[in-house]
Amino acid sequence: MTEPDFSVSDPFGGFGPQQLLRCYADGVFPMGETRDDPRIFLVEPDQRGVIPLDRFHIPTRLRRTVRSEPFVVRVDTAFADVLDACAATGTGREDTWINGPIRRLYLELFAGGHAHCIECWRDERLVGGLYGVTLGGAFFGESMFSRERDASKVALVHLVARLKLGGWTLLDTQFLTGHLAQFGAVETPQAAYLKRLKSALKVRPDPTALTRPLGGADTVTYALQDTTQASNTGC
Repeated sequence: MTEPDFSVSDPFGGFGPQQLLRCYADGVFPMGETRDDPRIFLVEPDQRGVIPLDRFHIPTRLRRTVRSEPFVVRVDTAFADVLDACAATGTGREDTWINGPIRRLYLELFAGGHAHCIECWRDERLVGGLYGVTLGGAFFGESMFSRERDASKVALVHLVARLKLGGWTLLDTQFLTGHLAQFGAVETPQAAYLKRLKSALKVRPDPTALTRPLGGADTVTYALQDTTQASNTGC
C-alpha cells in the first residue's frame, strides 16, 4: 500500500463530497487514522480488492440462510445508523477508521444519492448491514457490520443481486480479506484496476434496482446469475 498522499483536518475545508467523488473516479479512497483523529488520508493500494460480479460465490450454507429470509432486508432507510454501527468499536476491533469528518462526508454523499446501504433487521432491530458509494457502474464497498450471525453476509448477497440486476460492472472492496475471499474476492494490481474502473465509470446502471424488493430465493438466483442475464431480467 502506498503512503497516504493527502490529509485535511477541517471537515469540509476545500474537500467536500464532490472532491471525494473525484477521488473515487481517480482510484483512491479516504480513511481516517483512528475514530478520534480528525484527519482524512487518501489511500491508493498497490493491490486492489475486488469481487468480480460474474464470479460471485455464495457458500452452500449461506445460500440456505438467504433463502430462509431470517432478516427483513431494507435499503437506504437507516443510512446514518448503518454508518455508526460500522464505526462502533467492539471485540477484536478496538478502533475504527470512520471519524467525524468521514461520517459527515458520507452523509452528504447519501443525501446526494451517491451512497447507499443494505440493512438487515430482526424484530425492528438493525442487526447487520453495509454501505458504499456508487459512481457510474462502479460500487465502492466501504464497510459492513454484524450483530447477529450472517447478517452482514446476507446484506452482501442482497447487494450483489441488486448490482447485477441494475447493470453495475465493478464491485470494489478496497482490500482483500479472508472474509471476502469466500465470496470470490481477488486482488488486482492498481494499474489493472484503474482500467476496469475507467470502463465502469462509463456505464449507466438502473438506480431503481438497488431498492427493488427481493425475496430470499430470488436474491440467491440473481446474485449467482450471469451478469448479462441478470441485467436483462431486471429490465
